[in-house]
Amino acid sequence: MRVELNYGTGKLPVELADSWRVSVIAKRPMPLLADPTAALEAALAAPHRAPPLWQAARGATSACILICDITRPVPNGLILPLLVRALLDAGLAAKRIKVLVATGLHRPNEGAELAEVVGDPWVLDTVEVANHFARDDAAHVDVGTTSRGTVVRLDRRFIDADIRIATGLVEPHFMAGYSGGRKVIAPGIAHRDTITTFHSARFMEDPCAANCVLDGNPLHQDQLEIMAMIGGALALNAVIDEQRRLAFVNFGEVVESHLRAVEFTRAYAEVAVPERFQTVVTSAAGYPLDKTYYQTVKGMVGPLDILSPGGDLIVASACSDGIGSADYVAAQRRLLARGPEGFLADIKGKSHADIDEWQTEMQLKPMRQGTVYLYSDGLTGSDRDLTGVRMVDALDEVIAASVARGGDNRVAVVPEGPYVVPRYQPAT
Repeated sequence: MRVELNYGTGKLPVELADSWRVSVIAKRPMPLLADPTAALEAALAAPHRAPPLWQAARGATSACILICDITRPVPNGLILPLLVRALLDAGLAAKRIKVLVATGLHRPNEGAELAEVVGDPWVLDTVEVANHFARDDAAHVDVGTTSRGTVVRLDRRFIDADIRIATGLVEPHFMAGYSGGRKVIAPGIAHRDTITTFHSARFMEDPCAANCVLDGNPLHQDQLEIMAMIGGALALNAVIDEQRRLAFVNFGEVVESHLRAVEFTRAYAEVAVPERFQTVVTSAAGYPLDKTYYQTVKGMVGPLDILSPGGDLIVASACSDGIGSADYVAAQRRLLARGPEGFLADIKGKSHADIDEWQTEMQLKPMRQGTVYLYSDGLTGSDRDLTGVRMVDALDEVIAASVARGGDNRVAVVPEGPYVVPRYQPAT
């Protein structure tokens, strides 16, 4: 049989023997919004635990809208024009409305890439659109310290605005449980020191800092405290299906609206699976998430609950932009030099993680569980060595070898990668 994995901007076909018992793990079909524009307008008019946007913006003199960077396929071309027009209709001057790309510590999105992220030329022509720079000390303001001791500094352009709106997708996240809402604010527009505290081993090694986990998750708990520190915010939360079509949208107070979006998403993104597998094949979700190896690690962590100990995890990721940042390359070099246990020992006592080393830390999880194989036509030369996993040139061959080696013809395939989280639930 043939299955297709999300890969780059298209699909990667994989041939599997008809004699194998193949389990394709995907979301069940989502109920799509028949009229996304009307659904967005209705959400703005009837928000959760907040006044309608036109009412909230009446008398305001400034607004800041946060959007995710290039790594998330948020339908900003649909969302942003409605938000901006609503603010203009409420009386705000265009020059007092800012759209801020919540880059965290990712690189800025500029030029054609920024136009792709925003998705609508009218927005670019009408209001200021800028990137957040986590290393710019002067651009941030202190807002307090969490009960865990995280010193919180956030971008003053957002904090100083009368109307503060975070927009983003709500989907599984391998550290924060679920993306969107409060996460777009922290770490999305946080200072470097706040982000590197969030991503220190003290947080990352907590078993509750995991996919689809909110209860007891130290990142989520700190994020909730931060929302209280800043006096709250508004959020527009979106959920998309496997074809990137809008299935859910809501608007309102940042915490409550986000939790409602999570409740919707859980029913589709978390998939119960009654067995574990020696051979698991997955993707890094395709474009734009699989542009770098850095983001590919999310695809490695997503299906771990159904991977048998000592099994083979086979991942396909285009990595069209290569490995990732120079900081991440340095972390991967340390992994290769020190080995998994040595790398973990080196970072455990640090109060602040080195930039991007947390993705290397998360890679340790699949490496402890089994053997990781990577297919990518975007990595060449020394970049292939920097992955720290086994690079392969033919998916069909490595899958067949895994089945033969394990003497087990059961194969799990997760075409959408980390946007689907399989959960092992044995049949009763």
